[in-house]
Amino acid sequence: MTLHGEEPPAGLLLAAGEGSRLGRPKALVELDGERLVDRGVHMLRSGGCSPVLVVSGAAQIEVIGAVVVPNAEWRTGMGSSLRAGLAALPPACPAVIVALVDQPRITSAAVARLIEAYEAGARVAVATYGGKPRNPVLIGAEHFAAVAGGAAGDVGARAFLRANPGLVTHVPCDGVAAPDDIDTPGDLAEFRGQDAR
Repeated sequence: MTLHGEEPPAGLLLAAGEGSRLGRPKALVELDGERLVDRGVHMLRSGGCSPVLVVSGAAQIEVIGAVVVPNAEWRTGMGSSLRAGLAALPPACPAVIVALVDQPRITSAAVARLIEAYEAGARVAVATYGGKPRNPVLIGAEHFAAVAGGAAGDVGARAFLRANPGLVTHVPCDGVAAPDDIDTPGDLAEFRGQDAR
């Protein structure tokens, strides 16, 4: 049940990068036989987001259960992917939860916690770990334009969040998720080693 019978927040997975330090696009990397992009879509959908959009760029992606939004400007950084994703949201979308494809330990439980905060009245909410704000991030529709305006280069929503601390609800996600990301072959090997245990 969502606030005032509104549509639930949409999910937006940023998956356009080429993975320059990893040597291949992260979206296509597999953990336990599942591509990171599919893992991310499942996490957003299971957490309560609908619809789910995936911003692609370096790799052509087809994803079951999501709308793929190509970002022709993906080489300029994550900011352009966030702008492309926000622009592609349905007109009646009341809020969006933004996640990154290279953080496979972000879970549907973390997404559900952000949605709970939203249903309790939060219009901007950020998952925290050890008290530090990371991902995912929830943004109410009235802030889409301002967030897009601050997204440039490799900066996504961070500029908006730092400029508007009074708007931000911190949502502790310790114990249900972790913001570890996969940037290098060593990171990937470590993730795979832990997954195999």
